[in-house]
Amino acid sequence: MHKRRNQGVLLVKVRDGMSHLVLTIGPAHTLRQAARMMSARRIGAAVVIDPEHAGIGILTERDILDSVAAGEDPDAELAAQHRTEDLTFASPDWTLEEAAAAMVKGGFRHLVVVEDHDVAGLLSMRDIVRSWTSAEAVQGTSPQPAATSA
Repeated sequence: MHKRRNQGVLLVKVRDGMSHLVLTIGPAHTLRQAARMMSARRIGAAVVIDPEHAGIGILTERDILDSVAAGEDPDAELAAQHRTEDLTFASPDWTLEEAAAAMVKGGFRHLVVVEDHDVAGLLSMRDIVRSWTSAEAVQGTSPQPAATSA
């Protein structure tokens, strides 16, 4: 793992927290097909690659949920119609703190990680939490219990 200490804080790189296996789908996949593939892999996003157009997109569980909630037919709606194409990409060399800040600023929960113009992985908020939790265990600290009010 690429961890280094900076002012007593353990910094973990995106490359160490990201999922290296990424589900890629085409723009003609229906939302139901995408949902089935995502569900089978227990993941919340798929990268949409259209060989006829430059650039990539992302289809998330939220995109599918919004479509179904709007009464749209998941067997008729296509990934191309619901993907997000204006993406913020992460570098594998970013720290998880930089990735989390980009997610908060952009209001999204997944980052496509790109290295040398290729998709290298996908980083989710869950991946960040998992990495930070294991980093705390390495440091020997334990999370403090949440305060409750009576």
